[in-house]
Amino acid sequence: MKKLFSDDVSAFFRSPVRDIFKKVDLNAIYSFAGGYPSAETFPIDRIQALMDTVIKKYGARAFQYGATQGVTELRSAIAKRYDVDIDHVQITTSSQQGIDVLTRVLINPHDVIITSAPTYLGALQSFASYRAEVIGIPHCNDIVKYKASFCQAIDDCLSQGKQVKMMYIIPDFQNPSGETLTLEERKALTEIAAKYDLIIIEDSPYRELRYEGLSLPTLYSLCPERVMHLGSFSKIFAPGFRLGWMIGNDAILDKVYVCKQSLDLCPPIMDQYIAAEFITSGALDENLQETINLYRHKRDIFDNLLRQHMPAYVKWTRPEGGLFLFLTLPEGVDTVAMYDLALSHEVAYVAGSFFYPGGKEGKNTMRLNFSFIDTARMETGIKILADVIKKTAEK
Repeated sequence: MKKLFSDDVSAFFRSPVRDIFKKVDLNAIYSFAGGYPSAETFPIDRIQALMDTVIKKYGARAFQYGATQGVTELRSAIAKRYDVDIDHVQITTSSQQGIDVLTRVLINPHDVIITSAPTYLGALQSFASYRAEVIGIPHCNDIVKYKASFCQAIDDCLSQGKQVKMMYIIPDFQNPSGETLTLEERKALTEIAAKYDLIIIEDSPYRELRYEGLSLPTLYSLCPERVMHLGSFSKIFAPGFRLGWMIGNDAILDKVYVCKQSLDLCPPIMDQYIAAEFITSGALDENLQETINLYRHKRDIFDNLLRQHMPAYVKWTRPEGGLFLFLTLPEGVDTVAMYDLALSHEVAYVAGSFFYPGGKEGKNTMRLNFSFIDTARMETGIKILADVIKKTAEK
C-alpha cells in the first residue's frame, strides 16, 4: 500500500500517550500519563437534566445539521463570557481541531513555527503532519533573554530565507511544564508578533483551572488582531463532548470557516446546545469551582508526596493550575529507556523528550498528571516511581 500514500503520511508520528492507552487499562495501573480529567468532575446528573431541557427546547433541531460556525446559542454564551463580539467566535470539534485547522490554513510545507520547548505533543503532531519546521525556545525567567531568544531564532530563520508564519504558545499552566507566563512575557510575545508580522496561536484549555495566584490577561486581549485564542470544554465540562472554540480576527476565521466545511461540516449540534445551557444556567461556574477545589487538593497531595518520596536530585514544577507538573532527573537518565521498567511495575508517565521538537532534548524529564488518579492510590504509585528512578539513576 505504500505507493498509494500521500507525501504527508511520512511526516506523521504516533502519540506515545495514545500508544500507552492501547497497551494498558489506565484504571488498573498507577497512571500519571494521560491528560485525563477526573471523572468526579463530570456533572452526570446535571448533564442528564440538560439533555432533557435541550430536547424539550429544541426538539429535532438538536439532531439536525447546523451552521459551520456553531450554533448561535453557544457562540453567544462564549462571546459574553470572554467579552468579545459573537462574530469573532468559531466553535470547533475540540481545541485539537482548532490547532490543526489553523495550521492547515496558515502553514505551507517547510514554513517555520516558533514554540516553547517543551510544548504540547498534540500540537507537534499536527505541525509535523503539515511538514512544518518547528523551533522550540526554552523558557527563561530573565525577560530580556527570553525575548531575545525568540527574536534570534526568527532572525536566523529569515537570514536563511525561511518563512516564519506563527508562534504557538500555551500561556497558562502549560502542558507539559505546568508553567505560566508572566504579564511581561505575554507582552513581549505580542510585541514580537507585531515586529515580525506573525500570528500567535494561544492554546488555553487550562486557563479556567487556576488554583492560586492572580489571573493574567490573555494574549488575545493584549493583541486581538494577531492572536487566535483556543479554548476547550474537555477540562472544564467533559472531554466526551469533543467541543472547543476559537476567538480571533475575521480574515483568519473566514478561512477556518471554509476549511471546516471540508472537515466536519459543523460541530456536534446536540453537544453544543447542552454546552450552551451548561454555561447560561450557571452550572459551569458552579461545577468549575468544585473542580478547582478538587484539583487544588490533588495537586497539594501530589506535591507533598513527591517531597516525601523522591530523591533529593529530582526537581519538579509546582503549577498554579492545570493538570500537570514536570520532573527533571539527573543528566544521563533516559526516561524513554526507563519507561518499560516503570510500566512493568504498573506505573505510567510520559517521557519529557516527546514534548520537544525533534525529540532530542529533555531526555531526563517526564510529565506527570495528578488529576486522573484517585488520591488514595497516589502514594503507592509515587513510591514505585521513586524506586524506579533510584534504580535507574544510581546504578
